[in-house]
Amino acid sequence: MGKLYVVATPIGNLKDITLRALEVLKEVNFIACEDTRRTSILLNHFNIEGKKLLSYYEPKESVQVPKIIKLLEREDVALITDAGTPSISDPGYKLIKACIEKGIQVEVIPGPSAVLTALVGSGLPTDRFLFVGFLPRKGLAGFFEDIKKCEDTTIIAFESPNRILKSLEVMKEVYTDDLPVCVARELTKLHEEFIRGTLSEVYNQLSSRGEIKGEIVLLWRQ
Repeated sequence: MGKLYVVATPIGNLKDITLRALEVLKEVNFIACEDTRRTSILLNHFNIEGKKLLSYYEPKESVQVPKIIKLLEREDVALITDAGTPSISDPGYKLIKACIEKGIQVEVIPGPSAVLTALVGSGLPTDRFLFVGFLPRKGLAGFFEDIKKCEDTTIIAFESPNRILKSLEVMKEVYTDDLPVCVARELTKLHEEFIRGTLSEVYNQLSSRGEIKGEIVLLWRQ
């Protein structure tokens, strides 16, 4: 019986990969990954050759899980996503759950996480926090009203650069202008940026720009 290695990979800077992650990726024959092209870039950078890449992304999870389970019945498999820790708003949960149900050992190789990187760098309290994944595309005002009930909590959410201003506008309808907010953008990459301040200040700063680009983590303390 093999083992499933859940391997965290860099969210931007490739130097953030761990020695243990590299060791696992070198040893396994099969790597289940979200995007084979992006995984190939990572493997080539670290001169890791001869690996068989299995496409494992959200729409295909139900199809791929049985195939990967069969592989795991005879050898180890590594699971990675495009960036960060698998199953955190990324594919992975269904495969991990299936392995546990089948009695297949699961070992997590910890590493980069946009959630924790943004939280620590935000300057907001870290004593109590709630990660809510990607903000919903519909019913955003109602979502914020529900989340608002979690008092004395730092909220962490993913948002696209195309929607961040709209989300902040809806927040202004639900919260006060002096709500402590942080927008973390392009974490660990060349243009990494933390925009900190009140809800009003952060909104004004972003709205005064042109096109907003990059991966975004939105945080606020309520």
